[in-house]
Formats: sequence, C-alpha cells, structure tokens
Amino acid sequence: MEHQQRSQARLPPSSDTEDMVMSLAPRLAYFAGVARTEHVTRAAQEMDVPQSTLSRAMVRLEQDLGVDLFARIGRTVSLTPAGRTFLGSVERALAEIRRAADEVRADADPATGKVAFGFLHTMGSETVPGLIRAFRADHPRVRFSLVQNYGEAMIERLRAGELDLCLTSPVPDAPDLVARRLDEQKLRLVVPADHPLAARRRVRLAEAAEESFVTLEPGYGLRRITDDLCQEAGFKPRIAFEGEEAETLRGLVAAGLGVALLPPPAFPRPGVVELTVTAPRAAREIGVAWLDGHPDTPPVAAFKKFLLSRRGNLLP
Repeated sequence: MEHQQRSQARLPPSSDTEDMVMSLAPRLAYFAGVARTEHVTRAAQEMDVPQSTLSRAMVRLEQDLGVDLFARIGRTVSLTPAGRTFLGSVERALAEIRRAADEVRADADPATGKVAFGFLHTMGSETVPGLIRAFRADHPRVRFSLVQNYGEAMIERLRAGELDLCLTSPVPDAPDLVARRLDEQKLRLVVPADHPLAARRRVRLAEAAEESFVTLEPGYGLRRITDDLCQEAGFKPRIAFEGEEAETLRGLVAAGLGVALLPPPAFPRPGVVELTVTAPRAAREIGVAWLDGHPDTPPVAAFKKFLLSRRGNLLP
C-alpha cells in the first residue's frame, strides 16, 4: 500500500527533466549519508541536520521518484535493490560536484589560481611571453590558460565566459565590454627585397595603390585596419592572398606575391624590406578587454592590474 501511494505521488510524466533534477538535487547528499550509515539518527548527527528534516527529505525523495529506496526497521534502514542502483549514480554525481568545487576554488586561489588569457597571433612570439615572465616574477605559481586567435574570435570567447581577459586590436567599443588602450604599434609597408620601392626608407601608402596586397582574412583586426588605411589613402587594395598569420604573409611578400601592411617582426625576415608609412598615419592601438560586470578572481585581478600598469610600455 505504501508503495502504491508513492507511485501516485511521483512527478507526472509530462514534467520537464529539469524540474525533476531541481526537485531531487537538494536531497541527494542526504540520501547518500543515510545510505552510508543505514541509520537515520546517526546520519543526522554526522551531517548536523535535524533528524526530522532528514526523515522528511527521504520520504519526499521516494515520493518524487515513486520508488522505495529504503527498507525500514525502526530507525535502522537498509537499501532496497532500487536504492542500491540509485546510490551508485548519486555517489558518482556527488564526487563530480566535489571535483568541480575543488577545481573552481583552485582556479580562484590568489597564489596558484588560473588566468584565461587571449591574445593576437602577432603578440605571441615576444610580447605575451615577456608579459607572463614579468608577471610571474611576483606571482610565480599563477597558472595561465592561453588562447591565441584573431580579435573577433577572442571577443566571442570573452562573451562566452571562456576568457577572463584578451589583448586585442583594434580596441573594442561595445556596451558589454570594458576596454583600455595600452599601447600603439606602428605598421610598415612590407615589400619584396627586389621591389622598386625597396631602396626607399619611407613611403606614402598611396604609392602602393597599384600593387597587389597580401592580407589577413576578413574578421581580423589588422585586415580592417589595412582596408581603412588604404581607403584613407584613396584606393581599395587589390587582394592577391588572404591568410591567418602575419609571418606567412611576410613569406609570401618575399616570394613576390604582393606587399603587406604589417607590424614589426620579432626577428628580421630575409627577402623583404620594411618601409615607414608617412601618410596616412599607419598604426594600430593595442588594448586589453574584459566583460563588464564580470567579477574577477584574485589572480585575474592581479594580472589585470599588471597589464594596466604597462600602459605605454607594453611592446618590446
């Protein structure tokens, strides 16, 4: 009779699965404690909850499931076959919750926590390694999860909560983001070593109007800057190749496929000459961005403060 009453009280079949989880979740730890001790009073003492609370929770759990989980003899209980099956899954779920709690606590630890940091491909060879090395001089055990990508992709990951901070260009202007300008990087017109302009040190961008350009793909910040500078110089660039990495473009320039507007290389590249652009002013702003209203863990706050302290002195 008791089992029939519980079956009638179970959640209706039309109930959403999420409703079932919300109903059961708060009582799972209670269930595991009672199952472990096989004694309601002892379990209540170990978990420091009133015995009446624990008893009601177990009755409600069985009602919600529509299954007897315990056989009761006074205050002593033993698991039914259904209860034993349920316990295995509950213990795995609780272990996963404990693991997740330990992980997020570890990531937030001021001394050993984690910073999820995104940065542009062109920042990867010197700028970011130098920044992390300098930061870890005072925070030697802070861990980094690094993502190297183009600007729009990093902003998407920032909004998705996958990144804490990102170093990007142009500096984004969006209502859901906070962005701070950190530095400026001059761009150069890169030409093949045997190009007619290679004997020059300076050039106006309009002088390259008839050249083929090799550029980054649409969506990259540097591509947008290239298009804007060419428009300001009075022409639309003729694109010979679109790539994903600045050093690949330098190689293609050396091979004679075209010219490119690029930031300075980490190391000199043979086969190309890099010219200062006198007009229009060719530079890109580098900034750090984060999600507005997103609370920082101590290691993220420390690294953010460090980056902001490098304003005007970010680049090697």
